[in-house]
Amino acid sequence: MTVYALAFGMSLALSLALTPLARKLACRWGAIVMPHDRKVHERPTPTLGGLAIFASFALAVLACLAFMKLSDRGFPRGMWEALWTPETLGIFVSSLMILALGAWDDLRELSPLTKLAGQIVAVLTMISFGVEIRSVSFIRGSTYDLSGSPLASLLLTLLWMVAFINIINLIDGLDGLAAGVVFISSVAYLIYGSLAERGLSLLQAMLLAASVSGSTLGFLAYNFNPASIFMGDSGALFLGFIMGAVSIQGILKRAAVATLLTPIIILLVPIIDTGMAIYRRLRSRRPVHHADKEHLHHRLLYLGHSQRQAVLLIYLWTVLLTGVALSLEFSSSKLLFLTLLLLTLASLLLIVFPRFIRARRQEEYLRDLEEEAEGLGGENGRSA
Repeated sequence: MTVYALAFGMSLALSLALTPLARKLACRWGAIVMPHDRKVHERPTPTLGGLAIFASFALAVLACLAFMKLSDRGFPRGMWEALWTPETLGIFVSSLMILALGAWDDLRELSPLTKLAGQIVAVLTMISFGVEIRSVSFIRGSTYDLSGSPLASLLLTLLWMVAFINIINLIDGLDGLAAGVVFISSVAYLIYGSLAERGLSLLQAMLLAASVSGSTLGFLAYNFNPASIFMGDSGALFLGFIMGAVSIQGILKRAAVATLLTPIIILLVPIIDTGMAIYRRLRSRRPVHHADKEHLHHRLLYLGHSQRQAVLLIYLWTVLLTGVALSLEFSSSKLLFLTLLLLTLASLLLIVFPRFIRARRQEEYLRDLEEEAEGLGGENGRSA
């Protein structure tokens, strides 16, 4: 675990040091997000925080690899060869492409089709280096081998990665929300790796997850409400991409024991939010990429929660769902799984439902007042 602790510590320190530089760079380049009706922040805020997140992540990974290459102590033999592979290189190259795409969008605001095309190109580049879903398992013991169907493997990997990229992008609507959810998820992948039987791809995934957790935690020092910098699309697209790649390398390549449900449950909150957003826009015949203020975090604000409360609630649900996913995968006790699941549902009902009822009553009360006022106005009109 030494290398993972080193990766976490270095990426955390680098993120704390580099984020103020990214903020200055954003101000110099004019990458400022102004307040408007689709945003909840109230003052101009620099973006491009993704540059600091990526730089701290990449430098930490490369430094750990270099240290293992040069050092003869503290690491198992062959660790360097196990971690520095074409797949690792492919993830680096592709994530750099995603970062450039997001940064370009932060500066110039690309069209949705251009962003989607860029995401597809980056994912296809990653696949060309051998990072792809070759088998999946929905239920333990039921494994579907995709090695005989390269097209199915490619399409599933492409769909998986594009979905991950966009669910993180869509949840990035409140200060600290996306960075915190990714931090919790990356720690979950580290815990998963520590409990699972080690393999080559899992070692790679754990190193990436450790670096991501440190870089996002450091960034949260500046991004938690009230945020002094946003990660922007450069950060959201990169974090979605790297979490998708980590889930493939760390979980889905262990299909003999892993299930497809594990990474889905860990990120179930943003996945449900994205699914509801797509359904909502299709139902109202709006483009899928059309932004609105009806996401889960917006609804929590409408129920009376502050920004910090809304973000912390989503953190809580993500932590509980992480426990559900890990207990489902590793615990033989159904009691633990059911307890965590019930805690998740209970927290949702106890926190949201009373405020929802109170908000509905307030709406009914205001509606009654309006009707009463209209009635009095009509009577006054007739008497006049």
